[in-house]
Amino acid sequence: MPQQTAALEIRALTKRFGDKLAVDAIDLTVPPGSFFGLVGQNGAGKTTTLSMAVGLLRPDSGTARIFGEDVWSAPARAKALVGVLPDGLAMPERLTGREVLTYLGLLRGLPKHVVAERAAELLAVLELDGADKTLVIEYSTGMRKKIGLATALLHAPRLLVLDEPFEAVDPVSAATIKTILRGFVAGGGSVVLSSHVMALVEQLCDHVAVVDSGAVVAAGPLDEVRGTRSLEDAFVGLVGGERTEIKELSWLSR
Repeated sequence: MPQQTAALEIRALTKRFGDKLAVDAIDLTVPPGSFFGLVGQNGAGKTTTLSMAVGLLRPDSGTARIFGEDVWSAPARAKALVGVLPDGLAMPERLTGREVLTYLGLLRGLPKHVVAERAAELLAVLELDGADKTLVIEYSTGMRKKIGLATALLHAPRLLVLDEPFEAVDPVSAATIKTILRGFVAGGGSVVLSSHVMALVEQLCDHVAVVDSGAVVAAGPLDEVRGTRSLEDAFVGLVGGERTEIKELSWLSR
């Protein structure tokens, strides 16, 4: 049986910001059809890695391929295959959600009737159709995450790359997003998700990579990476050493 092309393949990606080595020749392979979690401490290099992997930030060296298409030498073909939800997504705030989807869909070259149909369906599924006349600038954090997910899904990508999609999202919106993502994977899509919340990654993901100081220190199926421990305990053991006794702050004692 021929080997399937990886949904995302990163090889020796490197990025420096001045004297700081943010990403250190990182290698990562995301199997097709997987729900892949990327975990690491603040400053570990997750966002920089994902930004380079999808063409938002040019690496100093290395390659990134989406289903075999090189992100930097064949950007149009590669980006047609991926939907991206960056952390801190910026979008036209003086438009309504429907107008944002219409604008971005037409910008991608989708036929007008296809954009209208998909926008209506996405707004309904993501429970944003009731805010049809609300400008994005008035959206809550949860609504912004959902409209961002809608823009990532609009062109029917094969891969979703989501940077902290659940951060500051209320439980109802989070449940809606989880349902959408599980359905996307069940339908043959692939998802790469970065998060600080280990319980969330354990709940959703079947593969995981642990990033520390700009390099992958462990990667593979979730059960292999965490072993007999929880993912949180395995993560602390990999990047933070064993748990040590934390001294109490004397000035808080009564």
